[in-house]
Order: sequence, then structure tokens, then C-alpha cells
Amino acid sequence: MSFFFLVHNYKYKMHNYDKTAVDPMPATAPDFRGNDGSLVSVLKTLLFFTLLMITLPIGLYFASKSFLFEAFLGYSSNDSYFYAAIVAVLAVHVVLALFVYVAWNEGSRQCREGKQD
Repeated sequence: MSFFFLVHNYKYKMHNYDKTAVDPMPATAPDFRGNDGSLVSVLKTLLFFTLLMITLPIGLYFASKSFLFEAFLGYSSNDSYFYAAIVAVLAVHVVLALFVYVAWNEGSRQCREGKQD
């Protein structure tokens, strides 16, 4: 007897579910205008560190190879390739660490500003 009650109850709920109106658009649209400044700030930070990630390691590689290791320290061309590559890898790590530091502080700053509102 309880099985038939469950089936009848299920059919009743499904029948009423089909008749409910579904509103595709909410009454008010969410307002994202307050986030434009933070979005622009994040994109500027990302663009800055992207350019820094491209230019700094490559520039340091060629500058340290020709000026530091070959001209100043007198290393051979083969040795200067190796040591210049180490300088470039270290530069990549420094840029990544700076990006993480800036992104971390930017996120905590935005969180603090949001709590003050």
C-alpha cells in the first residue's frame, strides 16, 4: 500500500512541477560596475609582469653573456652560454616571486577595502 502512495505522490509532485513558471531573466541584473577598477588593476599588473617575464630574462641573458662573462670576466664563449643561462633562469624565478607577492598583497588589499564598505 505504501508503494502506491509513493508512486502517486511522486506523480503528483512531477505534475505540479511541470506547471510551475520558470522565469529565465531575474528581476534585477547583477551590478558589476564596482569591480571595473579592480579588474583594470589586475590586468595592468598581469600585463606588466608578462612583459617583464619576456624582456628581463632575455635581456639579462645576452647582456650578462657578452658584457659580464665574456668581456669583464674573460670566460670562453661556451662557458658564458652556460652561466648566462643560469642568470636568465634566476631572473625568471625573481619575476615569478615578485608576481606572487604583488598578487597576494593586491588580493588582501581588495579584501580589506571590501570589508570597510
